[in-house]
Amino acid sequence: MNRKFNFSAGPATLPVSVLQQIQSELLDWRGSGMSVMEMSHRDKDFMSIAAEAEKDLRELLAVPANYKVLFMQGGAMGQFAAVPLNLLRGKGAADYVVTGSWSTKAVKEVARYGKGNVAAKPADGKFNHIPERSSWKLDPDAAYLYYCPNETIEGVEFNWTPDVGAVPLVADYSSSFLSRPIDVSRFGLIYAGAQKNAGPAGITMVIVREDLLGQALPVTPSVFDYKQMADNESMLNTPPCFAWYVCGLVFKWIKNEGGLAKIAERNQRKAELLYQTIDGSGGFYRNPVAKADRSRMNVVFTLANPELDAEFLKGASQANMPGLKGHRSVGGMRASIYNAMSEEGVQALAAYMKEFARTRG
Repeated sequence: MNRKFNFSAGPATLPVSVLQQIQSELLDWRGSGMSVMEMSHRDKDFMSIAAEAEKDLRELLAVPANYKVLFMQGGAMGQFAAVPLNLLRGKGAADYVVTGSWSTKAVKEVARYGKGNVAAKPADGKFNHIPERSSWKLDPDAAYLYYCPNETIEGVEFNWTPDVGAVPLVADYSSSFLSRPIDVSRFGLIYAGAQKNAGPAGITMVIVREDLLGQALPVTPSVFDYKQMADNESMLNTPPCFAWYVCGLVFKWIKNEGGLAKIAERNQRKAELLYQTIDGSGGFYRNPVAKADRSRMNVVFTLANPELDAEFLKGASQANMPGLKGHRSVGGMRASIYNAMSEEGVQALAAYMKEFARTRG
């Protein structure tokens, strides 16, 4: 088997041991005589899969008892709508910190249901840094403060959690979920699409404080009403059962790898190696992001000579390293180095980058 080092931004690489377990259980899940894909979501076997996945996720993140864990559909973009539908709670507006493409989309979506105040955004319009906290214009009566801890496209990451007082803090953790420990108690709500660090596309995890439930706008679709989903254990309708099952296997894998503290250490080493390679290239490669705000998950870079882009990507693909082309909106390159990307894969990319710079520089 010739496994490639897949640097795609998502759907992204999964742990090989998880894929092997899926393969071994695909036709007959633990003597049930059927695949998880065929099970009723009300069947006791699937109910046990769902319960164990939630238990392991709670354990990994030390989720407090007064938070509900939901497994939903609609992806992060679905949550762009679900958050204001559930959390505006009769207030006039919510605050949004805009640091990249995804938070830009989120603040546009809230306008369908209320008002989204842009509380902070880079003054020069360039998404290559996080605005200083002292520059944020926050409304103490805002329904919530929304931000995206890691902007997948621009490679900008918060390496700190904002303190916004009593206003509920809401975070789109999609591309940095489970990449390091976080203090869930500091948030009113966090959510994450699975297809980066937690599993396959099709399922979204929502962790929401209980006191924020039960005040959804009347127009809220039932499947986006957090309270209805919580009251029905995320099974108001048929959930994405297979994706939920795979996420549960990934949660087990993270625990077996030493938990989030160990995962974070490895992710830091991977990111440091690539940034050292970029910074040490004598300008052949460039990363546009302020060093304090560089992402550990999505390392973006450009070549000083963009005429070499196609050749760089072709060579990387031939070396079994696909997925390095930057997002079409920004160009350049992007190496997504989520949890399941091995250190061996990052070392191979760094070696390729150095050799390419040596022969083309």
